Amino acid sequence: MIVPLFVGREKSVRALEEVMQDDKQILLSSQIDPAVDDPDSDGIYRTGVLANVLQLLKLPDGTVKVLVEGRRRVIIEDFLPNDSYFEARVGALEETPGDAASVRAMIGAVAEEFEKYAKVKKNIPEDALTSVAEAGDPAKLADLVSGHLGISVGQKQELLETLDVAERLEKVYGLMQGEMSVLQVEKKIKSRVKNQMERTQREYYLNEQMKAIQRELGDGDEGGEVAELEERINATKLSKEAREKADAELKKLKNMSPMSAEATVVRNYLDWIL
Repeated sequence: MIVPLFVGREKSVRALEEVMQDDKQILLSSQIDPAVDDPDSDGIYRTGVLANVLQLLKLPDGTVKVLVEGRRRVIIEDFLPNDSYFEARVGALEETPGDAASVRAMIGAVAEEFEKYAKVKKNIPEDALTSVAEAGDPAKLADLVSGHLGISVGQKQELLETLDVAERLEKVYGLMQGEMSVLQVEKKIKSRVKNQMERTQREYYLNEQMKAIQRELGDGDEGGEVAELEERINATKLSKEAREKADAELKKLKNMSPMSAEATVVRNYLDWIL
């Protein structure tokens, strides 16, 4: 894949400057613990990617934006002594095709699942869908899809280190299904919360409308009567059951038309309790 990277560490910037003067090839490898500001060689994964630097741009804040194209998987055999930047000797990693029948079955399944995944995820670019649909090489298909999954660096590293293509396709498919399940649950929760909020807002709006209508119909007298009943309930020592019932009936009364027969029944009932 061709990806942009933002590089801020001095050692990494110096390494980039060095390769730009030479063959423009650089080794890319993730650090094991992202929280460490200055990792040593033990904090770097041994499996990485040999990449070509296509473009380098220095930004005003000192950060370097670099466009790199991954070429092949490599393994770090040993680190060379160099205080200016990380330098390593690497060996090529050869991929194996794996079970041919599994590969044939997984190619279609992975491409189809990725299309569904893109609809749920929504931030997958259109050109990524096209690239996946047109990827004839199973190894390339697995790598293209894995590049767009919202999984951890450790999980991506595991995919990078899986040299059996059939196995890698299966892992990608499984990870995609797992993330799809999580995304669908999140979508359901968001939809439920949104519906609840809309219902609450609608109820509030209707209650306010009802109060306005009641004020118009009763010319404000009903509001004073309800407020008086509320004061009497609060001032009266009631049992727990009686208070709950009185509060419930008062709430009902607030939402009724003062001229209705039911409102009269509720007022009489509250008077009787009090």
